[in-house]
Amino acid sequence: MPSWNIHTAHVERLLREEGAARLGVHDVNAFLFGNFLPDIYVGYMVPVPVSRLRSYRETHFADGGAIPSPNYEVFWERYVVRPDVVAADGPVHDLVLGAWAHLVCDSVYNAHARNYIASIGVKPGDATRKRKQRDFALFGRTFDISLRPRATPELIAACAAYPQYPVDEDDVREAVAVAGHVVDKNHAELIRGVPAYDMLTPEFFSKASAEADARIVLGLLSATG
Repeated sequence: MPSWNIHTAHVERLLREEGAARLGVHDVNAFLFGNFLPDIYVGYMVPVPVSRLRSYRETHFADGGAIPSPNYEVFWERYVVRPDVVAADGPVHDLVLGAWAHLVCDSVYNAHARNYIASIGVKPGDATRKRKQRDFALFGRTFDISLRPRATPELIAACAAYPQYPVDEDDVREAVAVAGHVVDKNHAELIRGVPAYDMLTPEFFSKASAEADARIVLGLLSATG
Protein backbone atom coordinates (compact mmCIF):
# COMPACT_ATOMS: atom_id res chain seq x y z
CA MET A 1 0.00 0.00 0.00
CA PRO A 2 1.20 3.57 -0.56
CA SER A 3 3.30 5.17 2.13
CA TRP A 4 3.16 8.83 3.13
CA ASN A 5 5.69 9.94 0.55
CA ILE A 6 3.35 8.64 -2.17
CA HIS A 7 0.31 10.25 -0.55
CA THR A 8 2.23 13.53 -0.28
CA ALA A 9 3.23 13.31 -3.94
CA HIS A 10 -0.42 12.89 -4.91
CA VAL A 11 -1.39 15.98 -2.90
CA GLU A 12 1.39 18.00 -4.52
CA ARG A 13 0.25 16.83 -7.97
CA LEU A 14 -3.36 17.79 -7.23
CA LEU A 15 -2.37 21.26 -6.07
CA ARG A 16 0.04 21.76 -8.96
CA GLU A 17 -2.20 20.51 -11.77
CA GLU A 18 -5.69 21.42 -10.52
CA GLY A 19 -5.27 23.97 -7.74
CA ALA A 20 -6.91 23.98 -4.32
CA ALA A 21 -9.71 26.39 -5.26
CA ARG A 22 -10.91 24.35 -8.24
CA LEU A 23 -10.95 21.20 -6.09
CA GLY A 24 -12.95 22.88 -3.33
CA VAL A 25 -10.11 22.75 -0.80
CA HIS A 26 -10.11 25.75 1.55
CA ASP A 27 -7.50 24.64 4.10
CA VAL A 28 -4.57 22.96 2.33
CA ASN A 29 -2.91 22.06 5.63
CA ALA A 30 -6.01 20.16 6.80
CA PHE A 31 -6.38 18.46 3.42
CA LEU A 32 -2.73 17.38 3.44
CA PHE A 33 -2.98 16.01 6.97
CA GLY A 34 -6.19 14.19 6.07
CA ASN A 35 -4.17 12.26 3.49
CA PHE A 36 -2.25 10.73 6.42
CA LEU A 37 -5.03 10.47 9.00
CA PRO A 38 -6.32 6.93 8.29
CA ASP A 39 -2.86 5.52 9.11
CA ILE A 40 -2.33 7.32 12.42
CA TYR A 41 -3.86 4.68 14.69
CA VAL A 42 -2.99 1.55 12.67
CA GLY A 43 0.45 1.25 14.25
CA TYR A 44 2.99 1.16 11.42
CA MET A 45 3.42 4.78 10.28
CA VAL A 46 3.07 6.62 13.58
CA PRO A 47 5.02 4.61 16.15
CA VAL A 48 3.41 3.31 19.31
CA PRO A 49 2.66 4.75 21.78
CA VAL A 50 -0.16 6.65 20.18
CA SER A 51 -3.15 7.10 22.47
CA ARG A 52 -4.93 4.07 20.98
CA LEU A 53 -4.76 1.53 18.15
CA ARG A 54 -7.52 0.88 15.63
CA SER A 55 -7.79 -1.85 13.03
CA TYR A 56 -7.08 -1.21 9.37
CA ARG A 57 -10.58 -2.48 8.65
CA GLU A 58 -12.05 0.32 10.78
CA THR A 59 -9.80 3.19 9.74
CA HIS A 60 -9.90 2.34 6.02
CA PHE A 61 -13.41 0.85 5.65
CA ALA A 62 -11.61 -2.20 4.32
CA ASP A 63 -12.20 -5.89 3.84
CA GLY A 64 -9.81 -8.39 5.37
CA GLY A 65 -7.98 -9.60 2.29
CA ALA A 66 -4.25 -10.11 1.97
CA ILE A 67 -4.15 -6.88 -0.06
CA PRO A 68 -7.19 -5.11 1.41
CA SER A 69 -9.66 -2.98 -0.49
CA PRO A 70 -10.68 0.26 1.29
CA ASN A 71 -14.27 1.23 0.51
CA TYR A 72 -13.91 4.92 -0.22
CA GLU A 73 -17.47 5.09 -1.62
CA VAL A 74 -18.95 4.24 1.79
CA PHE A 75 -16.70 6.81 3.45
CA TRP A 76 -17.79 9.42 0.89
CA GLU A 77 -21.50 8.82 1.49
CA ARG A 78 -21.10 8.76 5.25
CA TYR A 79 -18.89 11.81 5.77
CA VAL A 80 -18.33 13.90 2.63
CA VAL A 81 -21.77 14.55 1.17
CA ARG A 82 -23.65 14.79 4.47
CA PRO A 83 -24.02 18.48 5.46
CA ASP A 84 -25.52 17.36 8.77
CA VAL A 85 -22.17 15.67 9.54
CA VAL A 86 -19.69 18.40 8.59
CA ALA A 87 -19.95 21.85 6.98
CA ALA A 88 -18.42 21.99 3.50
CA ASP A 89 -16.42 25.18 3.99
CA GLY A 90 -13.97 24.60 6.83
CA PRO A 91 -10.95 22.65 8.06
CA VAL A 92 -12.96 19.63 9.19
CA HIS A 93 -14.39 19.18 5.69
CA ASP A 94 -10.93 19.54 4.14
CA LEU A 95 -9.58 16.99 6.63
CA VAL A 96 -12.35 14.59 5.62
CA LEU A 97 -11.63 15.16 1.91
CA GLY A 98 -7.99 14.35 2.55
CA ALA A 99 -8.86 11.14 4.39
CA TRP A 100 -11.13 10.16 1.51
CA ALA A 101 -8.29 10.81 -0.97
CA HIS A 102 -6.05 8.54 1.13
CA LEU A 103 -8.61 5.73 0.88
CA VAL A 104 -8.88 6.22 -2.88
CA CYS A 105 -5.10 5.89 -3.25
CA ASP A 106 -4.91 2.79 -1.09
CA SER A 107 -7.84 1.18 -2.89
CA VAL A 108 -6.55 1.89 -6.41
CA TYR A 109 -2.94 0.87 -5.77
CA ASN A 110 -4.00 -2.25 -3.88
CA ALA A 111 -6.42 -3.27 -6.65
CA HIS A 112 -3.69 -2.87 -9.25
CA ALA A 113 -1.33 -4.89 -7.04
CA ARG A 114 -3.80 -7.75 -6.64
CA ASN A 115 -4.46 -7.89 -10.37
CA TYR A 116 -0.79 -7.65 -11.35
CA ILE A 117 0.35 -10.31 -8.88
CA ALA A 118 -2.36 -12.66 -10.15
CA SER A 119 -1.43 -11.93 -13.77
CA ILE A 120 2.17 -13.04 -13.29
CA GLY A 121 1.21 -16.16 -11.37
CA VAL A 122 2.72 -15.19 -8.02
CA LYS A 123 0.94 -16.63 -4.99
CA PRO A 124 -0.19 -14.23 -2.24
CA GLY A 125 1.59 -14.58 1.07
CA ASP A 126 4.07 -12.95 3.40
CA ALA A 127 6.99 -13.19 0.97
CA THR A 128 4.93 -11.61 -1.79
CA ARG A 129 3.74 -8.87 0.56
CA LYS A 130 7.34 -8.04 1.46
CA ARG A 131 8.39 -7.91 -2.18
CA LYS A 132 5.46 -5.63 -2.96
CA GLN A 133 6.24 -3.31 -0.07
CA ARG A 134 9.92 -3.09 -1.05
CA ASP A 135 8.88 -1.99 -4.51
CA PHE A 136 6.42 0.53 -3.10
CA ALA A 137 9.22 1.88 -0.89
CA LEU A 138 11.42 2.36 -3.96
CA PHE A 139 8.62 4.06 -5.87
CA GLY A 140 7.96 6.42 -2.96
CA ARG A 141 11.58 7.55 -3.01
CA THR A 142 11.31 8.75 -6.62
CA PHE A 143 9.36 11.85 -5.52
CA ASP A 144 11.10 15.10 -4.66
CA ILE A 145 8.37 16.10 -2.21
CA SER A 146 8.39 19.20 -0.02
CA LEU A 147 4.91 19.72 1.44
CA ARG A 148 4.75 19.30 5.24
CA PRO A 149 1.70 19.54 7.53
CA ARG A 150 1.75 21.98 10.46
CA ALA A 151 0.20 21.35 13.87
CA THR A 152 -1.82 24.58 13.88
CA PRO A 153 -4.67 25.27 16.32
CA GLU A 154 -7.07 24.95 13.38
CA LEU A 155 -5.74 21.51 12.47
CA ILE A 156 -5.80 20.29 16.06
CA ALA A 157 -9.41 21.44 16.43
CA ALA A 158 -10.40 19.83 13.14
CA CYS A 159 -8.82 16.53 14.20
CA ALA A 160 -10.71 16.61 17.50
CA ALA A 161 -13.92 17.04 15.47
CA TYR A 162 -13.09 14.40 12.84
CA PRO A 163 -16.48 12.69 12.44
CA GLN A 164 -15.31 9.07 12.25
CA TYR A 165 -13.33 9.27 15.50
CA PRO A 166 -11.44 12.05 17.31
CA VAL A 167 -7.67 12.33 16.90
CA ASP A 168 -5.89 13.49 20.06
CA GLU A 169 -3.64 16.54 19.96
CA ASP A 170 -0.53 14.58 20.98
CA ASP A 171 -1.18 12.13 18.16
CA VAL A 172 -1.64 14.97 15.68
CA ARG A 173 1.72 16.42 16.70
CA GLU A 174 3.44 13.03 16.45
CA ALA A 175 1.95 12.40 13.01
CA VAL A 176 3.05 15.86 11.84
CA ALA A 177 6.58 15.04 12.99
CA VAL A 178 6.53 11.70 11.16
CA ALA A 179 5.30 13.39 7.97
CA GLY A 180 8.17 15.87 8.22
CA HIS A 181 10.67 13.03 8.68
CA VAL A 182 9.26 11.36 5.56
CA VAL A 183 10.01 14.50 3.53
CA ASP A 184 13.52 14.69 5.00
CA LYS A 185 14.16 11.01 4.24
CA ASN A 186 13.02 11.46 0.65
CA HIS A 187 15.40 14.37 0.23
CA ALA A 188 18.27 12.27 1.58
CA GLU A 189 17.43 9.07 -0.33
CA LEU A 190 15.86 10.45 -3.51
CA ILE A 191 16.06 8.07 -6.45
CA ARG A 192 16.69 9.77 -9.76
CA GLY A 193 15.85 7.56 -12.66
CA VAL A 194 14.07 4.20 -12.72
CA PRO A 195 14.38 2.09 -9.55
CA ALA A 196 15.44 -1.54 -9.72
CA TYR A 197 12.05 -3.03 -8.86
CA ASP A 198 11.87 -6.67 -7.80
CA MET A 199 8.31 -7.68 -8.70
CA LEU A 200 6.34 -4.64 -9.84
CA THR A 201 7.22 -2.44 -12.82
CA PRO A 202 7.43 1.24 -13.80
CA GLU A 203 4.34 0.71 -15.98
CA PHE A 204 2.46 -0.69 -13.00
CA PHE A 205 3.16 2.40 -10.92
CA SER A 206 2.45 4.78 -13.80
CA LYS A 207 -0.99 3.26 -14.38
CA ALA A 208 -1.92 3.02 -10.69
CA SER A 209 -0.77 6.57 -9.98
CA ALA A 210 -2.68 8.03 -12.93
CA GLU A 211 -5.88 6.19 -12.01
CA ALA A 212 -5.70 7.23 -8.36
CA ASP A 213 -5.15 10.86 -9.33
CA ALA A 214 -8.01 10.82 -11.84
CA ARG A 215 -10.45 9.31 -9.34
CA ILE A 216 -9.53 11.84 -6.68
CA VAL A 217 -9.93 14.76 -9.08
CA LEU A 218 -13.30 13.48 -10.31
CA GLY A 219 -14.58 13.04 -6.76
CA LEU A 220 -13.38 16.40 -5.50
CA LEU A 221 -14.85 18.22 -8.50
CA SER A 222 -18.19 16.51 -7.94
CA ALA A 223 -18.20 17.70 -4.33
CA THR A 224 -17.85 21.31 -5.41
CA GLY A 225 -21.25 21.08 -7.07
